[in-house]
Amino acid sequence: MSFKFIDLFAGIGGIRLGFESQGGQCVFSSEWDSHAQKTYEANFGECPHGDITKISPKDIPEHDILLGGFPCQAFSIIGKMNGFDDTRGTLFFNIAEILKLKKPKAFMLENVKQLKTHDKGNTFKVIIKTLEDLGYKVNHTVLNALDFGVPQKRERTFIVGFLDHNIDFNFPVGERSFNLESILEKDDDVPANFFVSEEIKASRIANLKKEPPFPSIWHQNVSGNVSPLPYSCALRAGASYNYLLINGVRRPTPRELLRLQGFPDDFKVVVPYTQLRKQAGNSVAVPVIKAIANNVITAMQLKNKNVA
Repeated sequence: MSFKFIDLFAGIGGIRLGFESQGGQCVFSSEWDSHAQKTYEANFGECPHGDITKISPKDIPEHDILLGGFPCQAFSIIGKMNGFDDTRGTLFFNIAEILKLKKPKAFMLENVKQLKTHDKGNTFKVIIKTLEDLGYKVNHTVLNALDFGVPQKRERTFIVGFLDHNIDFNFPVGERSFNLESILEKDDDVPANFFVSEEIKASRIANLKKEPPFPSIWHQNVSGNVSPLPYSCALRAGASYNYLLINGVRRPTPRELLRLQGFPDDFKVVVPYTQLRKQAGNSVAVPVIKAIANNVITAMQLKNKNVA
């Protein structure tokens, strides 16, 4: 099935990769961060448009599916359940405006797991009501990247909607099978500046709560406790340099960070490590998106066959 999609809040293109794998063609992308734009352009051959709040929905090309990993801002008039009006002043409002004008057949939105409980659940209620009021049959769930072949515990909320209420869609069910060793580079091949000092190593060992498996990624939380696991905790854009350590001795390399999100090894790294860490932390786990995209397109194809 050939289809056109738009890639909003595009980051470095993880959602795009997932839907391209199902035969989709991206006809518009938007991302305001200049460093992410640089990575996106290097890998997809086009520089995303900038700030979505400055782009009129009427200037966006026609498309079949809207995609977006939108930031979760606090809503300005939350809780009154006025749907569309309650979203004004938020970036979700820009998505809603595009859906209202362009009426794509389907959409997929991604956000943090905590979106469902933000403001005692009121934020999520307004989002769902807004999407339903725009005419969409809405499905939502939380999926964990660990269940889709990547060694990273990353739980995210996904919202999928269809204009055709007769489409029978189900979210994919993953199988917890991952291999940390397969994504790690050999220490001998890693530059010396990725290895931490003896003081940091000693501090991590002193705060270990259990015997570490090998290989493992050691995670230090805000209280100082260190957990060594056979997978990574969720990558975070703003975390300290040393909150994740491979086997307690070094930071993950750019390629390892991308592999933890399921990006292919031919994905180009064109920004400094500081920016790549941020980009990986803000990205999606590509295998999760591929699985969702497969189910979205399969459901749409099946409905078309039944109609025919």
